[in-house]
Amino acid sequence: MTQYGFYFDSTRCTGCRTCEMACKDYKDLSATIAFRKVYDYEGGAWTDTGDGTYVSDAFAYHVSLGCQHCAMPACMAKCPQGAIEKDTETGLVAINEEKCTGAGVCVTTCPYNVPIVDKEKGKGVKCDGCAERVAEGKSPICVEACPLRALEFGDIDELRSKHSGTVAGIAPMPAPDQTTPSIAILPCPAAKDPGDTTGAIANEKEVTGVA
Repeated sequence: MTQYGFYFDSTRCTGCRTCEMACKDYKDLSATIAFRKVYDYEGGAWTDTGDGTYVSDAFAYHVSLGCQHCAMPACMAKCPQGAIEKDTETGLVAINEEKCTGAGVCVTTCPYNVPIVDKEKGKGVKCDGCAERVAEGKSPICVEACPLRALEFGDIDELRSKHSGTVAGIAPMPAPDQTTPSIAILPCPAAKDPGDTTGAIANEKEVTGVA
């Protein structure tokens, strides 16, 4: 099985949200649902050196995240209806709406805050990697839309080989060993390791208030 995934270059991302808006438009999502979210992670402070000067260790960067199409999806493992499926050819993870009862277990178990229960449908929904576009040989709409070319999509092993120095997670993402996400991230100089406590999500209401 080929495992498809995303490459994200955090040295290029400016946090413009074009990827997020393109996804919402293409998928015709409501204002309260987003399949791709941009996290603003910030931290640091100014410190008085005692000689009348100050030094700063302030930092800020952006992380664009959709579904990680994990090798070991926590959402799939915990779904009581077996409604979350991993494609045997592409490795993309999707919700079978015919099986889904909207229980929301996937919402609480995904460490990446990806699945959502659409209250109007009463079903779970999530990023499916634009599977229909991939089947046509196209990239997901978020990748195509990024004006800074900070996103790429393809065989995750090939992406990792193509881009040296990548990692499988940066803060505020969780430790990758939880689910083995199919992502390769080129960290910007300010990027912190998963589990970092020196910074915080500056737009928490934006990324958690929108399901």
